[in-house]
Amino acid sequence: MTSRLNYQYETNTVQIGDIILESGDCLSAVEVAYERAGNFNGPAVLVCHALTGNHFAVGTNKNPGWWSGLIGPGGYIDTNEFQVITFNVLGGCNGTTGPTSTNPHTGEPYRGSFPYPTIRDLVRVQKRALELLKIHSLHAVAGGSLGGMQVQEWGLLYPTFINHLIVLASTPELSDYGMAFNRIAIEAIQNDPYWNDGFYDPNAELKGLEIARMAGMITYRTPQLFSKRFEREVREEGSPTLYQIDSYLIYQGKKLRQRFDANSYLRLLHAMNSHDIGRGRGGWEKASRQIQAKVLALGFKGDLLYETSRIAEFAATVPVGHFFEVDTVFGHDGFLVEFDKWGPHIKRALEEKTVKEEVG
Repeated sequence: MTSRLNYQYETNTVQIGDIILESGDCLSAVEVAYERAGNFNGPAVLVCHALTGNHFAVGTNKNPGWWSGLIGPGGYIDTNEFQVITFNVLGGCNGTTGPTSTNPHTGEPYRGSFPYPTIRDLVRVQKRALELLKIHSLHAVAGGSLGGMQVQEWGLLYPTFINHLIVLASTPELSDYGMAFNRIAIEAIQNDPYWNDGFYDPNAELKGLEIARMAGMITYRTPQLFSKRFEREVREEGSPTLYQIDSYLIYQGKKLRQRFDANSYLRLLHAMNSHDIGRGRGGWEKASRQIQAKVLALGFKGDLLYETSRIAEFAATVPVGHFFEVDTVFGHDGFLVEFDKWGPHIKRALEEKTVKEEVG
């Protein structure tokens, strides 16, 4: 059993005050929820979550977090050595200011009036929260998918603040293919009969959100995995026949609708669509060459949304980058499973000297 040296764990919120978004909209009294785990005297590793994730990356023995297989005492991100911090993103629905939060100017929940943040807005909010937590540098920032988008922006917005960027299943700009699936999800949500411009009854069963989730689930894994798992198995005979794959997608849609806010989902989809590290920086290649941290970029074989070839291009363009393709049938969801396949690459990256140490 691995010992837990100097291990601490806390979840809390930090008040960061007023912020102005890229859109020009101002949010007042912004609150950011976070999880902090590990050696609080050690170097800090920031973890950024994906679209429907939350700040519980590590979790507890009773309720393990979504990256508990990667992070922990003696883990690939070793909490005996590092303190690991994860924030719930701005616009989310798990403790950070978002559409379900109360607008201090009206006393009512924002709901459909909540503005549309960008990935850069998400990162700037996290930076302010770190400062209030008295974290003045990061050894690394790591995340997959929407989390990987944030990692890339961290490297450009605060180039001297970080030693290592660990980008998983994320490209320097969202592809048109990814945007196409997001559009299906957006249309499904906004055309739900109960949508009401985002001012829907909180108890309404928004089928649009369920359909949006179904569309997403199809892209997260590979055709090979679906075929292996379901094999055209019949769930209910009849006219029409209900197959196990039908039942699976219906279940996943309902499950998300019960735990996630449709307004948050919509805003984070638009934030993903806006992701382009080259926006206002002369293109993604020019922007990539400005990154000063070491980059580890991991692609997952069969990822429909974030092609491994594009991730490899990004890693080859940054000044100090390394790319590794993970052989998996899980496709995009590979960054949430099979940690033994790719966790060692992260462990080695965290052990490497920084660019400054090598130069100096």
